[in-house]
Amino acid sequence: MLLVVVAVVAYASDQVSKAIALDRLSDGAPRPFIGEFIRFKLIGNPGAALSLGASNTWVMTAIALGVLVAIVFVAKGLGSRAWAIALGLLLGSALGNLTDRFVRPPGGGSGHVVDFIDYNRWFIGNVADIWIVSAACLIVLLALLGVGVDGRRDGHRDGNRDGGRSGRSDDAADGTGGDQPQNERSDV
Repeated sequence: MLLVVVAVVAYASDQVSKAIALDRLSDGAPRPFIGEFIRFKLIGNPGAALSLGASNTWVMTAIALGVLVAIVFVAKGLGSRAWAIALGLLLGSALGNLTDRFVRPPGGGSGHVVDFIDYNRWFIGNVADIWIVSAACLIVLLALLGVGVDGRRDGHRDGNRDGGRSGRSDDAADGTGGDQPQNERSDV
């Protein structure tokens, strides 16, 4: 349920911000937000980040569809709130950009994504991009902490508290006689 709520919030914030950008920035003039460092400037992006793949818009659509399928598949084993947040951000963002591919000109899966946040002329992105980067950072953190999508930490999946490094079972390794719970879940 958390994944769905986060996805709806990510999708709505992306689409509402794009609607505002289309309404307020349609004259094409850049507007300072944090001085000239971050400005608002409306563009239609046929590609991905940094306009990569601009000549193959249909590839970006296929990738977004693949991400959606992967998230739905992975979500079946979801047991972690942090992973639910990360996957929800990715799902809402992918849906937001995919919506643009189908409803923005030229449409039919080849539409241009609305981008309007200009990062010091390095690249121009949107709110979905912020959520994607946030999700990626959270996923990296979870991986570094050893937290799986199922909510279990590395070393607790196979019943060995030491990650299977000692070659001994839990009973022998911790001297508890097997009274400790196995496959412990993390709080994240």
